[in-house]
Amino acid sequence: MKHLLSLETLSPSDLRAILDRVPAFKRGRSTHPRPLAGQTWALIFSKSSTRTRVSLEVGIRELGGDVLFLNANDIQLGRGEPIEDTARVLGRMLHGAVIRTYAQRDVEDFARHSGIPTINALTDDEHPCQILTDIFTFEEKRGTPIAGKVVTFVGDAACNVPASWIFATAKLGFELRLAAPRAYWPSPGLLRRAGAGEAADWTRHGTGSVTERMTIGNGMLELIEDVRLAARKADLLYTDVWVSMGKEAEKAQRLADLAGYQINAELVALAKPDALVMHCLPAYRGLEIDAATLEAHADTIFTEAENRLHTQKAVIDWLLA
Repeated sequence: MKHLLSLETLSPSDLRAILDRVPAFKRGRSTHPRPLAGQTWALIFSKSSTRTRVSLEVGIRELGGDVLFLNANDIQLGRGEPIEDTARVLGRMLHGAVIRTYAQRDVEDFARHSGIPTINALTDDEHPCQILTDIFTFEEKRGTPIAGKVVTFVGDAACNVPASWIFATAKLGFELRLAAPRAYWPSPGLLRRAGAGEAADWTRHGTGSVTERMTIGNGMLELIEDVRLAARKADLLYTDVWVSMGKEAEKAQRLADLAGYQINAELVALAKPDALVMHCLPAYRGLEIDAATLEAHADTIFTEAENRLHTQKAVIDWLLA
């Protein structure tokens, strides 16, 4: 039985198999097969959501299935029932499950004990559906594979979204630059799990900023303190919120630490002339991206949001194949 729990555990061929399915689902919303006919899937969410919930509810229905939305606080999980017991019960009643929660282990334990296909719709460790969508959107917009391109992530590089970008880099062979203060770089343990070698180049710049460059699986990773350096000649500039869910107590410190890591017109001018700008949303204008830049690239950003629907339908189709 297949699950989508992490890009870390997804093979390059399976990652590409999912991406290759997306165009057909996007072209034929009313004509594609309905493989979930007669099935009921559940969305089990401990975190709030707009794009993830709507895209998955619509997607499951368009694939022919019924869907239940279960807020974790409204079922016995919210009163302390172990995830493995919930999984054993729901696995006898449902055909599949999508989980959006805090702990990666909860998603993995649910998949292990439920016996039904399980999708990670976001944990504190990873956001695989989002990065699959982002890669599809880049390739759709540019008409070329992402391999060999330069992706620059700006902001908190130690959260779930850049973690999934790191694993994707290792599988698909592009260059990923993470522009962040050193305190917001990914952990050495995560980099080792992704297949990072020893830093091939370590540079201290005249500004006092530091860059580390290393191979990572089939790709290349750069950890860069200087956001302007990271943006130069990039094919894609990407950002996410500075204060992720569960980090609200750190808000003041994070806003202070990340204040210089904003995507704006000055930064976009340093990238390639046709560079794309993406944001996985929700966006806080004036923080991680300024309002003018978001509006200038709104078509890409909201196409990216729409593509969550088509990509997640491709994920479900791949799970059933």
